[in-house]
Amino acid sequence: MILVAPQPEPGQFEALVRSPGSAYLVKVPAPTSTQWKNAAYWTRVAEDLRTSYRSICAYSAQWIPRREGVPSVDHYVPKSHAPHLAYEWANYRLACQNCNARKRDYRDVLDPFTLAADSFVLSFPDLLLQPNVTLAAESALAVDASIKRLRLNDENSVKSRLDWLLPYCQNVYPFDHVRQRAPFIAYELERQGLVDAIKQMMSM
Repeated sequence: MILVAPQPEPGQFEALVRSPGSAYLVKVPAPTSTQWKNAAYWTRVAEDLRTSYRSICAYSAQWIPRREGVPSVDHYVPKSHAPHLAYEWANYRLACQNCNARKRDYRDVLDPFTLAADSFVLSFPDLLLQPNVTLAAESALAVDASIKRLRLNDENSVKSRLDWLLPYCQNVYPFDHVRQRAPFIAYELERQGLVDAIKQMMSM
């Protein structure tokens, strides 16, 4: 996970989402899961969210291929906890389907919008995430909880990172491509001074 800069809401957000959403909550102050589905006005700006955040998942920090379906709008503060934030752009995070499904209504995942710099560290060549050793104990536990909740170190997540890194190491595409599609991997390679050395590391 990497710090994400919040982007301004689309010009049509008020008319498409906030206004009808606010009106709905007046009639249904505490919607059930089924009722939320009937008033999912946030889907109207799903493409705006994808464009604003360059198709990069806020949690995996990797590009979301369009073939995986419509963009997944994650409510960082869950609708069940704060219905009044359900129709607020500032509460939306672009998420891949896996991360959104794993996060669900849990509150133990750190917010990419307010994340302290270098909280997460990527180790090479195993591509495992871990808390930065410089973090205070409480912060390190919060990072670890996020990794576990989102399963960022499970086999599929590690393989996904490898799928971005290996072609670079094989000179299939330049480093700028990694920076655009997997910004956290690129950031960690630069931070650790491994942009060139990683090719030899991965070949071994």
